[in-house]
Amino acid sequence: MTKLTKNKKLAFEKIDIDKSYPIVEAASLVKEITFSKFDASVDIDIRLGVDPRKANQMVRGVVTLPNGTGKETRVLVLCTPDKEEEAKSAGADYVGLDDYIAKIKEGWTDVDVIITMPSVMGKVGALGRVLGPRGLMPNPKSGTVTMDIGKAVTEVKAGKIDFKVDRYGIIHTTVGKVSFSPDKLVENVKEFVGMVMKLKPSSAKGTYVKSIFLSSTMSPGIRIEPKSLEV
Repeated sequence: MTKLTKNKKLAFEKIDIDKSYPIVEAASLVKEITFSKFDASVDIDIRLGVDPRKANQMVRGVVTLPNGTGKETRVLVLCTPDKEEEAKSAGADYVGLDDYIAKIKEGWTDVDVIITMPSVMGKVGALGRVLGPRGLMPNPKSGTVTMDIGKAVTEVKAGKIDFKVDRYGIIHTTVGKVSFSPDKLVENVKEFVGMVMKLKPSSAKGTYVKSIFLSSTMSPGIRIEPKSLEV
């Protein structure tokens, strides 16, 4: 426990919590202040000036990070037998239908993304109680309910992520790993923030982006200067 305290102290000494850092500096700093023995994820938190309780202020979208997330995405495809080979060839980790639906009903959710097709949504829809709270419910808007199963699997494996604002007005997602070069982290962050900016609801009043923080699994948050993200 002493070691962790010492490392946290070192991390806090390297950053000024009252300062906003340009993204290039922040991407280097997050690597410096992470003392974990594993390859920690690098996360972004964007606080938005929206009221997520209002349907016309919900911010949700998908984005493909140019350098991926750095983590292995486990994909389950729920499909009819004629689509199984397509799913497997594209790299799906689990492929099937009724057997997996039964497993999920029993509480199995050991996957990151579930992709399905419109014709079986009746069966998949019944899993809402299990999948909904875990953010795993397939959705046509995020491209996870589609007839083009192979393409959907390939995109998810390549770093396509689905995100949405939570009830506190914050979008939180992973944009890479500490092992990424600062350049790759910067590219991913700019791509992600750019997509969030494009999704600004017309009904949102006042400041849209209130704050942006970059952090790793084990580090304090570094405040980002929003202007440094403009392309």
